[in-house]
Amino acid sequence: MFGWLRSDPKKKLQKRYEAKMRQAKEAEKFGDRALQAELYTQAEALYAELEALEAETPGT
Repeated sequence: MFGWLRSDPKKKLQKRYEAKMRQAKEAEKFGDRALQAELYTQAEALYAELEALEAETPGT
C-alpha cells in the first residue's frame, strides 16, 4: 500500500556513486593524487554494487 514511500536502493547507490566521483574530480583538481586514487577506488566499488543490483533486477 505504501510502496511509493520506500526509497529505491538503485537511486540511492547511484547518488552515492556520483558523489564519490565528484569528490575524486575535486581532489584531482587540487592535485591530491592519493586522495583521488582512493576516492576513485571507492567509486568503482559502488559502481560494481550498482551493476550487481541492476543484474539482479532486470527490466526496472
